[in-house]
Amino acid sequence: MPPGFYFQGLSAPTQMRNSAAARFGTKRYVIAGLVDTSGYAADVRAKYEGFFITDSPITINGSELGTGAYGFGFSDNGKMQILDLAGNQVLSVATTKDSDLKRPRPLMMTKATDGIRLYNGKDYITIVAK
Repeated sequence: MPPGFYFQGLSAPTQMRNSAAARFGTKRYVIAGLVDTSGYAADVRAKYEGFFITDSPITINGSELGTGAYGFGFSDNGKMQILDLAGNQVLSVATTKDSDLKRPRPLMMTKATDGIRLYNGKDYITIVAK
Protein backbone atom coordinates (compact mmCIF):
# COMPACT_ATOMS: atom_id res chain seq x y z
CA MET A 1 0.00 0.00 0.00
CA PRO A 2 1.36 3.44 -0.81
CA PRO A 3 1.79 5.54 2.36
CA GLY A 4 0.07 8.51 0.67
CA PHE A 5 -1.66 9.52 -2.54
CA TYR A 6 -1.47 12.59 -4.77
CA PHE A 7 -4.77 14.14 -5.91
CA GLN A 8 -5.51 17.63 -7.29
CA GLY A 9 -2.13 19.01 -6.27
CA LEU A 10 -2.20 17.71 -2.69
CA SER A 11 -0.91 14.58 -0.99
CA ALA A 12 -2.99 12.78 1.64
CA PRO A 13 -1.83 9.97 3.95
CA THR A 14 -3.32 6.49 3.44
CA GLN A 15 -5.58 5.04 6.14
CA MET A 16 -3.83 1.64 6.21
CA ARG A 17 -6.64 0.01 8.23
CA ASN A 18 -9.06 1.04 5.46
CA SER A 19 -7.09 -0.28 2.49
CA ALA A 20 -7.45 -3.44 0.42
CA ALA A 21 -5.89 -5.18 -2.57
CA ALA A 22 -6.92 -7.98 -4.90
CA ARG A 23 -4.84 -10.04 -7.28
CA PHE A 24 -6.14 -11.24 -10.63
CA GLY A 25 -3.90 -14.07 -11.83
CA THR A 26 -0.21 -13.93 -10.96
CA LYS A 27 0.76 -10.36 -11.87
CA ARG A 28 -2.38 -8.20 -11.99
CA TYR A 29 -3.53 -6.11 -9.04
CA VAL A 30 -6.23 -3.69 -7.97
CA ILE A 31 -5.48 -1.58 -4.89
CA ALA A 32 -7.86 0.76 -3.08
CA GLY A 33 -7.54 2.76 0.09
CA LEU A 34 -9.17 5.57 1.99
CA VAL A 35 -7.07 8.64 2.70
CA ASP A 36 -7.17 11.40 5.27
CA THR A 37 -8.73 14.30 3.35
CA SER A 38 -8.85 16.70 6.29
CA GLY A 39 -6.48 19.12 4.52
CA TYR A 40 -8.63 19.29 1.40
CA ALA A 41 -11.28 21.89 0.61
CA ALA A 42 -14.89 20.87 1.37
CA ASP A 43 -15.82 20.53 -2.32
CA VAL A 44 -12.92 18.11 -2.91
CA ARG A 45 -13.70 16.08 0.24
CA ALA A 46 -17.30 15.73 -0.96
CA LYS A 47 -16.24 13.74 -4.03
CA TYR A 48 -12.86 12.23 -3.07
CA GLU A 49 -12.43 9.62 -0.34
CA GLY A 50 -9.53 7.54 -1.53
CA PHE A 51 -7.36 6.12 -4.26
CA PHE A 52 -7.95 3.32 -6.74
CA ILE A 53 -5.03 1.81 -8.67
CA THR A 54 -5.23 -0.88 -11.34
CA ASP A 55 -2.26 -2.19 -13.31
CA SER A 56 -4.42 -3.64 -16.08
CA PRO A 57 -7.79 -2.87 -17.70
CA ILE A 58 -10.85 -3.87 -15.63
CA THR A 59 -14.58 -3.37 -15.59
CA ILE A 60 -16.52 -1.87 -12.71
CA ASN A 61 -20.16 -2.93 -12.79
CA GLY A 62 -19.69 -3.61 -16.50
CA SER A 63 -18.12 -0.22 -17.33
CA GLU A 64 -14.55 -0.25 -18.63
CA LEU A 65 -11.70 1.39 -16.72
CA GLY A 66 -8.17 1.51 -18.11
CA THR A 67 -4.86 0.98 -16.36
CA GLY A 68 -4.04 3.85 -14.03
CA ALA A 69 -4.24 5.60 -10.70
CA TYR A 70 -7.47 7.34 -9.78
CA GLY A 71 -9.30 9.00 -6.94
CA PHE A 72 -12.73 7.72 -5.94
CA GLY A 73 -15.69 8.63 -3.82
CA PHE A 74 -19.03 7.11 -2.87
CA SER A 75 -21.98 9.52 -2.93
CA ASP A 76 -25.10 9.51 -0.78
CA ASN A 77 -27.25 8.82 -3.84
CA GLY A 78 -25.87 5.30 -4.42
CA LYS A 79 -23.07 6.05 -6.88
CA MET A 80 -19.32 5.54 -6.97
CA GLN A 81 -17.31 8.12 -8.89
CA ILE A 82 -13.87 7.43 -10.34
CA LEU A 83 -11.82 10.60 -10.89
CA ASP A 84 -8.55 11.24 -12.67
CA LEU A 85 -5.74 12.82 -10.65
CA ALA A 86 -6.86 16.30 -11.73
CA GLY A 87 -10.32 15.67 -10.22
CA ASN A 88 -12.22 15.11 -13.47
CA GLN A 89 -14.86 12.39 -13.41
CA VAL A 90 -13.86 9.38 -15.50
CA LEU A 91 -16.62 6.96 -14.51
CA SER A 92 -19.78 6.90 -12.41
CA VAL A 93 -21.49 3.61 -11.54
CA ALA A 94 -24.43 2.66 -9.36
CA THR A 95 -23.67 0.75 -6.17
CA THR A 96 -25.56 -2.23 -4.77
CA LYS A 97 -26.55 -2.46 -1.10
CA ASP A 98 -25.71 -5.71 0.71
CA SER A 99 -28.31 -5.76 3.49
CA ASP A 100 -27.06 -9.17 4.69
CA LEU A 101 -23.56 -7.91 5.49
CA LYS A 102 -23.24 -8.22 9.28
CA ARG A 103 -20.17 -6.11 10.04
CA PRO A 104 -19.57 -3.49 7.37
CA ARG A 105 -16.23 -1.68 7.39
CA PRO A 106 -15.45 1.67 5.82
CA LEU A 107 -13.61 -0.11 2.98
CA MET A 108 -13.03 -3.77 2.18
CA MET A 109 -12.73 -6.20 -0.73
CA THR A 110 -14.19 -9.69 -0.92
CA LYS A 111 -14.13 -12.39 -3.55
CA ALA A 112 -17.48 -13.08 -5.23
CA THR A 113 -18.60 -15.48 -7.96
CA ASP A 114 -18.81 -12.61 -10.44
CA GLY A 115 -15.50 -10.89 -9.53
CA ILE A 116 -14.24 -8.82 -6.60
CA ARG A 117 -16.56 -6.68 -4.52
CA LEU A 118 -15.26 -3.36 -3.24
CA TYR A 119 -17.37 -2.30 -0.27
CA ASN A 120 -17.92 1.09 1.28
CA GLY A 121 -19.96 0.12 4.32
CA LYS A 122 -22.82 -1.99 2.93
CA ASP A 123 -22.61 -0.50 -0.56
CA TYR A 124 -20.44 -2.25 -3.15
CA ILE A 125 -19.33 -2.31 -6.77
CA THR A 126 -18.06 -5.37 -8.66
CA ILE A 127 -14.62 -5.40 -10.25
CA VAL A 128 -13.80 -7.89 -13.03
CA ALA A 129 -10.48 -8.36 -14.83
CA LYS A 130 -10.56 -7.97 -18.61
